[in-house]
Amino acid sequence: MADDVKRILSDTEKVMQKAIDAMEGDFASIRTGRASPHLVDKLQVDYHGTHVPLQQLASISAPEAQKLMIRPYDPGTLKLIEKAIQASDINLTPTNDGKVVILSIPPLTQERRKELAKVVSKRVEETKVALRNHRREGMEKLKGMEDDDKINEDQHKRGKQDLESLIHKYSAKADELGGRKEKEILEM
Repeated sequence: MADDVKRILSDTEKVMQKAIDAMEGDFASIRTGRASPHLVDKLQVDYHGTHVPLQQLASISAPEAQKLMIRPYDPGTLKLIEKAIQASDINLTPTNDGKVVILSIPPLTQERRKELAKVVSKRVEETKVALRNHRREGMEKLKGMEDDDKINEDQHKRGKQDLESLIHKYSAKADELGGRKEKEILEM
């Protein structure tokens, strides 16, 4: 019986961690004024009618703080990569020297930094809502198990307390990661 409660707690913790991981992935693609290969992580290139992640077509590096270099494995994909960057929402103009695509990262204005900080704050809130939904689902499962006499009242209460501990732990983690990203964005 107690194993069922542990399974619910374990499953809930896994989905909460996935919510945090997804948020971190989103943060990696938010531009901070420094070149980072993560800036183009989600970029898809139309390669012979198929959308292929950029990382599968090229190596991506940041040789300087304000430059991103994309070196295609196949030189024939250079124009396709350039076209995908121009069509994307990263708002950077690629330059191509015939071998590599260079993205120059301009410094962010203070106004843009504040906008990005708001995006981060909104994403943290969305993650916390997802975490609360996962907690609620766990609570409903515990209640159902108590109603079906699979666990007793004490096990139900203990399970609820453990779920509360999880929500506090992961909400604090979301706040911490969000605060760190906001600080990174607002630094000049």
